Amino acid sequence: MTRFRALLLGLVALFVAFVAVEYFRPQPTNWNPTFINRDKIPYGTYALYDQLPALFPGQPISTVRLPIANQLLPGLGADVNPDTTAGSTVPALRAGRASYLFINDGFFCSPLDQNALLRYAAQGSHVLITGENISGALLDSLRLELRPVLELDSLLLLRRIRLGRLPAGRGSRARTTTLTLVNPPAGAAVSYPFPAAEVAYFFRATAGSRATVLAHDASRRPVLVRVPVGRGEILLSSTPSAFSNLRLLRPATAGFAFAALSRLPAGQPVFWDEYQKQGPLGEQSLLRVLVAHEALRWALWTGLAGLALFVLFEARRRQRIIPIIKPLPNTTLLFTSTVASLYRQGSNHALIAEKKIGLFHDFLRARYHEPGLDLADESTRERLAQKAGVPRPELDELVRRMNRTLTARQVSDEELLALNRAISRFRQQAA
Repeated sequence: MTRFRALLLGLVALFVAFVAVEYFRPQPTNWNPTFINRDKIPYGTYALYDQLPALFPGQPISTVRLPIANQLLPGLGADVNPDTTAGSTVPALRAGRASYLFINDGFFCSPLDQNALLRYAAQGSHVLITGENISGALLDSLRLELRPVLELDSLLLLRRIRLGRLPAGRGSRARTTTLTLVNPPAGAAVSYPFPAAEVAYFFRATAGSRATVLAHDASRRPVLVRVPVGRGEILLSSTPSAFSNLRLLRPATAGFAFAALSRLPAGQPVFWDEYQKQGPLGEQSLLRVLVAHEALRWALWTGLAGLALFVLFEARRRQRIIPIIKPLPNTTLLFTSTVASLYRQGSNHALIAEKKIGLFHDFLRARYHEPGLDLADESTRERLAQKAGVPRPELDELVRRMNRTLTARQVSDEELLALNRAISRFRQQAA
């Protein structure tokens, strides 16, 4: 095995070992707060979404991947301005009552979505919104403010947990607070311990607010409130982490989310919103799966970079001007033609005849294996006539003609032509 092959096999073995290690190593825990209903990571909502049929028995549960206005205003046309909250013709709301759940770390809506949501709640529907950042226009309409808990260590700890630099378990052991339910449902606990980092915001009522506090933290700051809107109501929670997989799978904190959901009435359809977390269902990018995973994302960018480099260098190589190389001229043929024309210009063709006879002698030596050819010898001519199959008189006549030509001082055109015919006739008979 050569040194190059050994080096190549070593590189291949290292590459295979690297791929195997990357494939079989345990995946690190994803602490990113997605709150998506199919995510089983700590801050996903798979556990809560899976328990909805048990929490709302006999009630139809549907996942919504449309904006609020498109969901609640089935007759909304494409020509309606999304920023218009009122007009001469207001689209009709969806018939019936329902419970609309928005479980996310933030809630944002357009004026048209907000108007449709408030109108739908006023007709007797119920809405649950969780988030640490809720649309200011909606809070203003409900006469509420969402304020941060001014504790620097809690905010820094929350940031470290969100970035995955500190597991939530360590954060919970570092500092905890207590969420207390006001008038809890039958069978529910009154207080629940939560990490202080996950209770970083609270509600504050403004003038004219009709909000009712359903839960507060250890400092009696509201974290779960209920606001009546017409015949319905809107529930707002500033602790979205309480509805995550991490808290629902722990007995000490699971009851808080179930107690909050128990405030929703029975007998109504349940809408679970995924639009604000995953976007519309029919407009997903074809590369969504590749972008969602880090390994596939790196593979995509590496492939695109390799393709760009290939196109760049391949285009440069193919676009280079290829010079046209002219074939070398046949100077031998040109030289022979020049010399022949010089011989023809003179009246004496003795030199041509001499070269013709010399070439004929070379032919006889090579063809009949006569290195010491001597045509003046009788035995040589007899042997040559037998090898060539030519009558002896014709060979003697050809030899005499060549001797006369070689000894003549001048050779005319007729004599050169006669010599050439005699040599050609001999070649034809010998062939």
